Amino acid sequence: MSTPILEVRDLTVSVQVPGGKRATVVDNVNFSIGEGGTLGLVGESGSGKTLTSLAIVGLLPPAARIESGQILLEGEDLTRLSRRQMQRIRGRRIAMVMQDPLTALDPSFTIGNQLSDPLRRHRGLRGHNLESAMVSALEQVQLSAAKERLSQYPHKLSGGMRQRVTSAIALAGGPRLLIADEPTTALDMTTQARYLNLLRRLQEEEGFALLLIAHDLMVVRHVCARVNVMYAGEVVEEGDTSQVFTDPRQPYTKALLGAIPRMGDVIKLESISGHAPDVTDEIEGCRFAARCRHARDVCRSDHPVLTTRDSGGHARCWATEPNGWST
Repeated sequence: MSTPILEVRDLTVSVQVPGGKRATVVDNVNFSIGEGGTLGLVGESGSGKTLTSLAIVGLLPPAARIESGQILLEGEDLTRLSRRQMQRIRGRRIAMVMQDPLTALDPSFTIGNQLSDPLRRHRGLRGHNLESAMVSALEQVQLSAAKERLSQYPHKLSGGMRQRVTSAIALAGGPRLLIADEPTTALDMTTQARYLNLLRRLQEEEGFALLLIAHDLMVVRHVCARVNVMYAGEVVEEGDTSQVFTDPRQPYTKALLGAIPRMGDVIKLESISGHAPDVTDEIEGCRFAARCRHARDVCRSDHPVLTTRDSGGHARCWATEPNGWST
């Protein structure tokens, strides 16, 4: 088998909390993405999705640090690289699309100023070749009047147009891995659908591996072949997207899917009582047990591991183990 584009092994990230202690916010996370592959990382706010992605690109906030694990980009361990070495990799081999295109773009510079930087830095383009490449980059993301957009400022564009610009900037260096961190959050439903179709087409054309961070399972279903569900810093279910959606084995995943309204159905939607644990909470058992209606004593005392299920995926739950009480 060929080397995966990205392989995350036992990644653990901590943050400093009041009192000088450190709390684990990403706990032994594992996944890989092959060339042209798509993986969705989903979960509610605070589950560790964004910190996982920031660890991959080497942009963790000052209070956070990688405690252990490996992040392999085509076999090269990024956790061993210096800040200067990571600067050479970002934009060229790894690129990232942020969730809010208005804040991701600098309002004091034109679109052309911001798009030209990665083309100069990573592809060495200048003069007429640079301008032609900028126009081509905007046309690639299906932005109308591409040449005229180069002289415009971000506030002159709509949300969907700004997100296309951020995608053009991210792809300008020809990355092997694209991380999209909730790229449709600031978009309306129609624009969201168009952008997701564009992202999928670009991924098919360019062949980059795609890591999509989202709290919306339907976005992941639309784009990704595989999905990892995170809760309280750890992966609680993983598998093929079709398998996870049709046969979820973790109560948290089931509750998330049960909260999605379906056209034409009159059903009572699921709700998850309570709230996610604080990062400083010390939990011996399952981290979802306090909110789970299937929980028993073993769930509160013993921490479950990711177990292979007959459907081919993995789930972290005592109740849905092969001999569990909820199947």
